[in-house]
Amino acid sequence: MTVLGAVFRPQLPPERLRPLAVAADRAGLDELWLWEDCFLESGIATAAAALAWTERLRVGVGLLPVPLRNVALTAMEAATLHRLFPGRVILGVGHGVQPWMEQVGARVASPVTLLHEYLDALRALLAGERVTVRGRYVSLDSVALDWPPPTPPAVLAGALGPRSLRLTGEAADGTILVAGV
Repeated sequence: MTVLGAVFRPQLPPERLRPLAVAADRAGLDELWLWEDCFLESGIATAAAALAWTERLRVGVGLLPVPLRNVALTAMEAATLHRLFPGRVILGVGHGVQPWMEQVGARVASPVTLLHEYLDALRALLAGERVTVRGRYVSLDSVALDWPPPTPPAVLAGALGPRSLRLTGEAADGTILVAGV
């Protein structure tokens, strides 16, 4: 199956998103991809707007940087989007650009450990489970979503290096590669 899509780069001002999303939807494209990039644009806000402005277009966000986002918040936002726009949301998470994570005080010693803990907790929360975990980076005490998606959505993860690629193969539902790969 061939899927045809477009990418809206965060270097473009957000007010240019609406006409592009509407044009992609009208042209019959299957997907529109966005991403969250430090100091440029939010992935969740732009995805919600693009989904609201279109009728059938699937909207992907790749990637949400896990050091910057609490896993419970990401689960709540993902669940809300999946309930409001069933079958039209694709979300991916990843390590984030390490110099940017350091710049905002969110860099961790082991990005692979954080991503593994995050993926496990996020997938469980989106599956409607009550989660208690005391990991090195992720800590939840009997957390469950009141409004999980009716069907657990796929959780994709970005990867580049061999350890991260191995992790996404084991703990995510799919892998998002950087554009240059």
